[in-house]
Amino acid sequence: MARRIFISVGEASGDQHAAQLIRELRALEPDLIIEGVGGPAMRAAGATVHHDTVTRAAMGLETIFRYFEIRAILKWCAKYFASNPPDLQICIDSWMMNWHWAKLAHDHKIPVLYYIAPQVWASRPGRVKRMARYVDHVACILPFEEKFFRDHGINATFVGHPLFDALHVPDERPASARFPNQPPVIALIPGSRKNVAKRNFPQLLDVSERILRKFPQARFLIPTMPSTHDVVKQWLLWKPGATLQFVEGGLEKIGPRTMGLSRDDKNYFDEFIPQCDLCLAVSGTATLHAAALNVPMIAVYRLSPIVWNIGARWFINTRTYSLVNLLSSRSEKIVPEFIPWYGSNQPVTDKALEYLEHSQLLDEQRAQLREVISKMNQPGASRNTAKVAIELLNRHGGLPNSGASQS
Repeated sequence: MARRIFISVGEASGDQHAAQLIRELRALEPDLIIEGVGGPAMRAAGATVHHDTVTRAAMGLETIFRYFEIRAILKWCAKYFASNPPDLQICIDSWMMNWHWAKLAHDHKIPVLYYIAPQVWASRPGRVKRMARYVDHVACILPFEEKFFRDHGINATFVGHPLFDALHVPDERPASARFPNQPPVIALIPGSRKNVAKRNFPQLLDVSERILRKFPQARFLIPTMPSTHDVVKQWLLWKPGATLQFVEGGLEKIGPRTMGLSRDDKNYFDEFIPQCDLCLAVSGTATLHAAALNVPMIAVYRLSPIVWNIGARWFINTRTYSLVNLLSSRSEKIVPEFIPWYGSNQPVTDKALEYLEHSQLLDEQRAQLREVISKMNQPGASRNTAKVAIELLNRHGGLPNSGASQS
């Protein structure tokens, strides 16, 4: 009898990570039946996707509008688990959605593996108690997380970061290889969620316009995700009185005062970012990705001052916010942060101009980024997580073909 794994994801990045994991699971145990709730990447990897939970991914207040949709899917899953309990539940990222699936599986005595766990070490530590109650094992993607979870009574294994499974980290980039001998190329990275892009991209565009006053020949590249491409494109089409134009394509298609826009269906991020001198990046995994490609950056995250001062600032307990800075052992920040980012856009502009006017600052950050990435550049996160999953299956459901649940 083939063993069954149910995977739940709630957004596009989790869908991609799930797809990588599915391929590794099948490599270890070809007869596995893999199903779940997710998106097109999971389906393309061979999983049976019962409901799409990726297309409308949201965060913050927008999650309210998804409440009834997710509740209906969860209700369906409860009935499905009652009659067809899988042998293992794997939750990937997206805590706001996935803790419901962890609880559901726990209630049905199904072991739960959490891959890419919520950053409970950064904010709302009370969630750790809920994880300890419902999660059997955490596959950690950051080195310090394993000890944190174990200290809180949760079995955990550091598996590596999935970003490095497919990413080729380039050799050391020559200092000031192109800039300042030519006009700068700047990347605008708007984030991977639609509502985040809506908040941040108009401000990034404004910073770009301000940079043009000092560097009128500057060029800009924008790698987007499928979930954010239309938001960015619509804003570029609508922008009133802007001096920038945009084209669909890369650096070879754009001239001064022009933006190149491409959706990241074909690894455009890996194509665009190495051609840039500086990134203006919404804080998230993209900052680690840019760091791995050895491109300096400034991290931002637009947030309402009301939301920040009334709520968020009291829940976040880290010394810094950008992922690259969190991973650094240096006391000073490697990447300048504007998190939260509200009020005037001039401080971000001033910092960008400081870097562009003093190329040694770019070189210094590149050297510091290499230090961080050298500790993280270990491919195998998906394979290591698949091994943890198989171990959980063997521990809780017996060896392969030993009478596990029927398909």
